[in-house]
Amino acid sequence: MQRRIIGFHQDEEQHWVADLECGHSQHVRHDPPWQRRPWVLSEESRAKYIGVELNCVACDAIHPERPIEEHGEMVKKPTTDDPPKR
Repeated sequence: MQRRIIGFHQDEEQHWVADLECGHSQHVRHDPPWQRRPWVLSEESRAKYIGVELNCVACDAIHPERPIEEHGEMVKKPTTDDPPKR
């Protein structure tokens, strides 16, 4: 579920975490070569990302019945009871 970034903080290991409008948070690490997010390294760059939407995995887990957008169409989220798409 897409949620807007409302702020940032650092965790106990000094990794950057995005605070989301839903109250959840999500790491936004810059950890090359696996994750390239150099924008988290400066306050000025992070400020440009306020309002940008991230997918909130926690909200997805809480509300699995809500539809998601796939290729411009709203589709039901798969559950463990749904057969895989072929």
